[in-house]
Amino acid sequence: MITGASSGIGAATARAAAGAGARVALLARRRDRIDALAQELGSVGGEALAVRCDVTDQAQVHAALQQVVSTFGRIDVVVNNAGQGLQATVEQVDLADARAVFELNVLAPLAVMQAAAPLLRATGGGSIVNISSGTTLAAAPGTGSYAASKAALEKLSAIARAELAPDAITVSCVLPFATATEFMTSIRAGREAAEEMTAGAQFDPPERVAEAVLDIVRSGAEQVDLVPRAYGGSA
Repeated sequence: MITGASSGIGAATARAAAGAGARVALLARRRDRIDALAQELGSVGGEALAVRCDVTDQAQVHAALQQVVSTFGRIDVVVNNAGQGLQATVEQVDLADARAVFELNVLAPLAVMQAAAPLLRATGGGSIVNISSGTTLAAAPGTGSYAASKAALEKLSAIARAELAPDAITVSCVLPFATATEFMTSIRAGREAAEEMTAGAQFDPPERVAEAVLDIVRSGAEQVDLVPRAYGGSA
């Protein structure tokens, strides 16, 4: 089950998972996008379910997971990919923007984990993969609120990993580097500044992140980053 599956990393992960033989549940707000992706996966022999869901709405999250279980009988892997960027200095950031980004980047994954944990436990365990960001490894001006939301997600993931380990539920984080997705066009605020900051950067294809997601599901590792050493990562 993948949130934010309508484009970018989410859609690439859906294709990779389907290619590996998984049945895939696609969650996103843009119903037309996930319907088209489900049809695409079905046309090449995959099995996919499109579920419109705003992950900031807890009731929709619970209903979506129940629909997935009703269709497929179980959930084995949850990928919390839905998120949004924000570029603004600490002094100038609009608090309403910061709250909205924390709602989507921290509280929404928390709501999904709360809804998913009992379902995973009931079938003997599984994996939760939370998509963080390489910005947590640096102190780049203008990224404070966004990086803080992703750092919070990483700490939440680490504690959930410890809490859920007795139930054979593995919680992991993937930290992508700059990735060629719709991230810039959907940024909450500060698009021009974000584009200036990343000018000249070599963007990874979303398929690289998708493969990292599948790899961490297989390995059960706590965290992997795709960030070059020059930017504070290990890649």
